[in-house]
Amino acid sequence: MATVISAAQVKQLRDQTGAGMMECKNALTEANGDFEEANTILRKRGLASAAKKAGRTANEGLIASKMAADHSFGILAEVNCESDFVARTPDFVQLMEQILAAITTAGDAATDAWVKDPQGPIVTHLTPVIAKLGENMGVSRFVRYAGAGYVGQYIHPGSKVAVMVEFAGVTPAASGRDEFTALVKEIAMQIAAASPLYATREEVPAALLEKEKAIYRAQMENSGKPANVLEKIIEGKLGSYYKQTVLTDQESIRDPKMAVKDVIAAASKTLGAAVSVTRFARLKVGETAQ
Repeated sequence: MATVISAAQVKQLRDQTGAGMMECKNALTEANGDFEEANTILRKRGLASAAKKAGRTANEGLIASKMAADHSFGILAEVNCESDFVARTPDFVQLMEQILAAITTAGDAATDAWVKDPQGPIVTHLTPVIAKLGENMGVSRFVRYAGAGYVGQYIHPGSKVAVMVEFAGVTPAASGRDEFTALVKEIAMQIAAASPLYATREEVPAALLEKEKAIYRAQMENSGKPANVLEKIIEGKLGSYYKQTVLTDQESIRDPKMAVKDVIAAASKTLGAAVSVTRFARLKVGETAQ
């Protein structure tokens, strides 16, 4: 005699898995009412469904974000799908929360390989949502800062661009002041708008600098200028390169007459603390990580 499956059982399984009502009823019927077995059946079918969609491009999505109330850690994760419509559904928003929670729980164990592990928590969360919403999805990248400084974030309206920045030298007294809150927001918005690649000049790889210098020399090889003059010109061109790529050398978006390093220095003086930016991340949906 076939096991009778109630509507309450179907709803319970649907709430657990995110699968459709009929899929849940069929799985429960096949499993003779055994929830664990029904869940396994759905996961197997979900994985098959996800595999069929894996080749489709998922360039839409949102940046999921989480930050500790005391600013001791923060997470940004780019969660992708195929259409902006799906990115705005409650299921997708819930998926982002689940992914952030999984990264938080994993802590230092959260790596790129961990994200892609077919048996790991991220794929486990993705699979039923892919099956339900019918689009390919994935976590293309994530950034987690923890335990090394004060973490701030700026999420641009629409959650397509997000910035996370870590500060060193922030005293308890400074962290509670409005001037510091304003500085964090200004620096994060600077990164969002100007897309620097490095926090300081010291972070620029020596090989990259030599490559830039070689390009400048090649541009002026027939200029007839003395070597010492050429070197000064090259240094000047490097200064322009730094202004484009290094955060502290960039012109402030708030006051172009000031460099970002001057903005930070002025704030440090006001706060009575030697504040500095140690690292940052800028994520934009659909943009390849640098």
